[in-house]
Amino acid sequence: MNSKQLIRKWIAAFVARDVEAVMECYAEDAVNWQVAAGEPAVGKDRIRRDMIEFFRGFPDSYAIVENIVADEDWAAWEWAGGGTFTGEFYGHAPTGRKYELRGCGFFQFRDGKIVYQRGYWDKLTWFKQVGLEIE
Repeated sequence: MNSKQLIRKWIAAFVARDVEAVMECYAEDAVNWQVAAGEPAVGKDRIRRDMIEFFRGFPDSYAIVENIVADEDWAAWEWAGGGTFTGEFYGHAPTGRKYELRGCGFFQFRDGKIVYQRGYWDKLTWFKQVGLEIE
């Protein structure tokens, strides 16, 4: 698969909220750095935990592809998404509030797996919409 096909595979799994299908896309030592969240998640186990937390907190989350660009072993996507905070999220009680957000993600692939991911989105806007405080 080329990088555009690989990112489409990851997006399909993410949109389906299928943690195991998402995790199949990562190399064991992958790094996922969601810049607004702070420190990168290193390794498949940590990335899995973050995915589980996100899907538990926002079980109706959605993402719409606005653009995909790819070149050799890199791909990027622009997205619009949202959801409702109806489940516990990293120890925070749900507020029932909805969010809508835009962002983008960059992925580096090696041997058909994600080895590095970096995402950009507005944490302040997201947290305000769902009723969380920035720590």
